[in-house]
Amino acid sequence: MSEQRTGKVTPELFERVIHRRLGAADPDVLVGPQHGVDVGVVRVADGVAMALSADPVFIVPAYGWRRAAWFAAHILASDASTSGLPLRWMAVDLNLPPEITDEELTELWESFHAACEGMGIAVVTGHTARYDGCTWPMVGGAVCMASGPADRYVTPTMARPGDAVVVTKGAAIEATALFAATFPERLSRELGEETVRAADALFERMTVVPEAVVARRFGLREEGVTAMHDATEGGVFGGLTEVAAASGVGMRIDLAAIPVRPEVRAVCQHTGMDPYTSISEGTLIATVVPDRADAFVAALAAEGIEAAIVGEVTGRGEPCVIVTEEGERPLEHPGLDPFWGAFGRWAEEAAGIAEAG
Repeated sequence: MSEQRTGKVTPELFERVIHRRLGAADPDVLVGPQHGVDVGVVRVADGVAMALSADPVFIVPAYGWRRAAWFAAHILASDASTSGLPLRWMAVDLNLPPEITDEELTELWESFHAACEGMGIAVVTGHTARYDGCTWPMVGGAVCMASGPADRYVTPTMARPGDAVVVTKGAAIEATALFAATFPERLSRELGEETVRAADALFERMTVVPEAVVARRFGLREEGVTAMHDATEGGVFGGLTEVAAASGVGMRIDLAAIPVRPEVRAVCQHTGMDPYTSISEGTLIATVVPDRADAFVAALAAEGIEAAIVGEVTGRGEPCVIVTEEGERPLEHPGLDPFWGAFGRWAEEAAGIAEAG
């Protein structure tokens, strides 16, 4: 039995339990479930594909309904956006705690609607209810859909030897922002208000929808971006290894080239998280035709999105390696994300202080 209890299941458990049992075979499934691949892709008509992603609806009332709803909508949309196809539709299931009032639900949904509208997404169906036993933050699930030409989508299976590897925004964006949003008083006392303000400002950067739009306009496949992946659980290291595994290639990554913001480094060091392996919604990992990589980084910068070339894709079947000042070492998937343990400890400590008070 796996010892893991929280976070995404391990690749081994996914392969053993889920991947071998996927219902009926269907020739119109172009891309099926695969660990580390953000979307499934199906053929819906001649020359037309639809990319679909499924995720929990993650809402934290303590962030305020507007912020919480914005984050929930962008989590759901980010995976589908990495297909490179235009975002179109969403189906939303809300299984809410009984204590949410009609007024709170109204504020929550108005903000969720506004976030979807801003991304060009129409909510087409769903389910909304209050149930005993449902608690924040996981209060349902949703499917997000993107659609476009069948020869224009990308997935993490499409990285090619020789491609440049680009990372946007830097490591541990989500881990840092969630700590700042959840424990602002404690972090301000221990790290200073300026650091916490910078960390909290990352909250609205926890989306890869803007850079996916840049990629689509820049050019996909042989025209530029060959693969995209949202670095969520497992962080940048996890995301890199997932792209490599999905494409059956190796990677050579320069550790010093991976951006780590000062506020990220401070929060991660203080909370005991490795920034390179901590959850990082908002960080896009992209592989790019090598002679267009600098132009892609420039296109992102023109939209206010920081990015860096951090390495290259190596041959099929080759290992993934990290190059450090001390030399090379294997780049491996970290397994369980350190964010969950660190966040849980701080939450328990906060609850203990509240009870004692």
